[in-house]
Amino acid sequence: MKHKTKFGLIGKNISYSFSKGYFLEKFKNLNLHSLTYRNFDIPEIEEFPFLIYHKEEEFRGFNVTIPYKESIMRYLSEIDSDAQKIGAVNTIKVTEDNQLIGYNTDIYGFENSLKPLLKSNHRKALILGTGGASKAIAFVLEKLNIEYVFVSRSLKSENIISYENLNKEIIANHQLIINCTPLGTYPNIEDCPNIPYKFLTDKHFLYDLIYNPPESTFLKQGKQHGAIIKNGLQMLELQAEKSWEIWNEK
Repeated sequence: MKHKTKFGLIGKNISYSFSKGYFLEKFKNLNLHSLTYRNFDIPEIEEFPFLIYHKEEEFRGFNVTIPYKESIMRYLSEIDSDAQKIGAVNTIKVTEDNQLIGYNTDIYGFENSLKPLLKSNHRKALILGTGGASKAIAFVLEKLNIEYVFVSRSLKSENIISYENLNKEIIANHQLIINCTPLGTYPNIEDCPNIPYKFLTDKHFLYDLIYNPPESTFLKQGKQHGAIIKNGLQMLELQAEKSWEIWNEK
């Protein structure tokens, strides 16, 4: 006998994660008692195939989080064109014939949570961090014709500047700043990206992909200077709903 139809989150050190609570509440509200969602906290991505082909389980879909959004791609049968361009997957649909199709719903979540707050002066952006999430952010900014540069501790390509090189002029010229690093996430809530916050103004918009705490140290610093601030909760909710839509498409 098979167990309940399963959804789950693939990641590492994910006990804090948003997805499980969100989907279990959703299944309860929709009276979908045959569905369940659990965290698959795996130390290495190489464990993913063993998880998938467990004979007793019937999977319909997965969400994928740090640090596996890029490395999971090699195990997929097919990848949506946008996710392919980005080079990161955060949603997997399991088809009836057990094909694994990868998507990136971070695009949808970020774009639709960002756009309502954008002002005409937000035409240049700093993306803090260069991981899987930052690639989806860059994809959306390109779509919106917003110029961007990555900020990182390691200079791996041309379109990256180091934290040490950030100055008043760069901060003044980039009035949209997006934190894609995990710095400041609970329980290490005092941490924040090392940017010169003193140069922020009320023209700036600080967006943090972190949602726990609701107001990170990064966002607090922006608020003190009158900047627009936004955390990542709405983005997560929107991307989760998009995942649900993909899993249920015939």
